Amino acid sequence: MTVVWTLEGVAADGSHVLHDVVALPFTIGRDAGNHLVVPALGLSRRHAELTADAGGALVIADLGSTNGTFVNRERLTAPRRLAEHDVIHFGNAEFRLGRRAGAELPGDGRTQLVPPGTALASHFVPHEREFMELLAGQGLTGALQRIVDARSGVPFAYELLGRAAHPVLPASPVHLFHLAERLGLEVELSCAFRDHGLKAAAERLAGKTVFVNTHPKETFEPAFLAGLERLRHEGVDLQLVVEVHESAVMEVARMRELAARLAALGMRFAYDDFGAGQARLNELGEVPAHFVKFDMGLVRGIDEAPATKVKVVGDLVRLVHELGAVALAEGVETEGEARVCRELGFDLIQGYLTGRPLPIAQF
Repeated sequence: MTVVWTLEGVAADGSHVLHDVVALPFTIGRDAGNHLVVPALGLSRRHAELTADAGGALVIADLGSTNGTFVNRERLTAPRRLAEHDVIHFGNAEFRLGRRAGAELPGDGRTQLVPPGTALASHFVPHEREFMELLAGQGLTGALQRIVDARSGVPFAYELLGRAAHPVLPASPVHLFHLAERLGLEVELSCAFRDHGLKAAAERLAGKTVFVNTHPKETFEPAFLAGLERLRHEGVDLQLVVEVHESAVMEVARMRELAARLAALGMRFAYDDFGAGQARLNELGEVPAHFVKFDMGLVRGIDEAPATKVKVVGDLVRLVHELGAVALAEGVETEGEARVCRELGFDLIQGYLTGRPLPIAQF
């Protein structure tokens, strides 16, 4: 099958337009004689050229343009190899390199200088190529944090946390999810973290209980449950607890259906970040969870909190117990916080006091 390289641009109306790289060498510029004519005064008449090296890789070179050629926002000083998803700027015109199967301007014709300090266009996201590599498994890793019995301190379970060790991308999952949001790939990142991490954890924690995170956008999607079922078929021997984000709890009918589907797969679920926004008491009563994870905002500094706050948290713990759920305190960092959590009746605690997240390989 023939593979055609494409340059994807964004038109003035916001629509995306594909330009095929039909032959090499392939020139880009303002002149009508170029293979790709970009009628923008920020481009030189013959701005840049695409060629192939001896190995067949696509190479870009700037042709002495006035405003420069950039690859992933780095200005070219020499020819450079390209890869799919690279973001290329010819002056102030932005394109993204992809693959698929199968007029003169008014005025005196001189290149118009782009004012110093003008930002490059941002229709495409830098490091998209590297992010796609991450989703494919390159640099994916994970960590586990202990969840312990509040009284004995004996490990009860572990929470799986996604991590990355890609040489270009940030390691922090928070920053990675910001990048994923710009690309519209939050669900794909969540799934990649979960699949990779659970397979790695199963090799070291066979039969143990592991809490797994979900992204709000995937909670009720058929593909999410299909992915969990696939893990079962692939022999991932873990007792899974699916953490449901607070924002999904409001959809009672869908939560009831999700709970039934998880039960059929032999999995339990937890309401995460309980109390971070509204307490969701009605929903908690409609579809009781196996575990309720109290948000760290309720737990942090509780040993120094006013008596009224302590009473509210204690009342919520009792309510959770009356509904047949296990109360878990997140974010416990001090002995004082742990002591009050035990006094209030929390069953489980999680936080730096009982163990920081550790790479899966250390378990």
